[in-house]
Amino acid sequence: MVDKRTFESLGHADHGWLNARHHFSFADYHDPARMGWGAIRVWNDDEIAPNSGFPPHPHRDMEIITYVRTGAITHQDDMGNVGRTEAGDVQVMSAGTGVRHAEYNLEADTTRIFQIWIMPDKAGGAPSWGTKPFPKGDRSGRFVTLASGMDGDEGGLPIRATARVMGATLKAGESATYAVSEGRHAYLVAAEGRFEMDGQTFAARDGAAIPGGATVTITAIEDSELVLVDAR
Repeated sequence: MVDKRTFESLGHADHGWLNARHHFSFADYHDPARMGWGAIRVWNDDEIAPNSGFPPHPHRDMEIITYVRTGAITHQDDMGNVGRTEAGDVQVMSAGTGVRHAEYNLEADTTRIFQIWIMPDKAGGAPSWGTKPFPKGDRSGRFVTLASGMDGDEGGLPIRATARVMGATLKAGESATYAVSEGRHAYLVAAEGRFEMDGQTFAARDGAAIPGGATVTITAIEDSELVLVDAR
């Protein structure tokens, strides 16, 4: 029922300043079986060297969510936004009709992020950006919303897609259950730790593609930090 995608099987690109793993086809990595999962188009696992980063470049018509695993990322864009997002926290950029931005690691140590792209429900709209802290203690033992465009979700950063990004921290032996509605697609990755689900063991940074209609129970084998996306 759940498709396990080991970290070692992911696309890989090492640019020196950037060591990237791709859960789905991206840039020079192309796998026809991994073009996306529903409206989830990109899930990149990036390690960015100190005092380096992505120079200014354009995007449009994409919801781009950055989850900082370690270190911090500093954002700049042509709308005048400048901000720094630290480990465990989240930033969201709705590219809309078009935006140019840069993402830098201005820290003394390597920054590690998940960058997730979700296709918006419709094209266009004014671009926007925002960031918000999400203390890990607030998601202890349960999933909480980090970003969402779903009716009824509260507390997360807004996105322009019928999707939600959630986070949880589980201590070894703790479990959390999540139900994926029919017709939807969920993708789960542990930023840290190991967990068991659907009779399979997942290591940190393995991917788990969960189909619509499934209800899964995630049990931490060791203390784990989880990120889950539920999309059309």
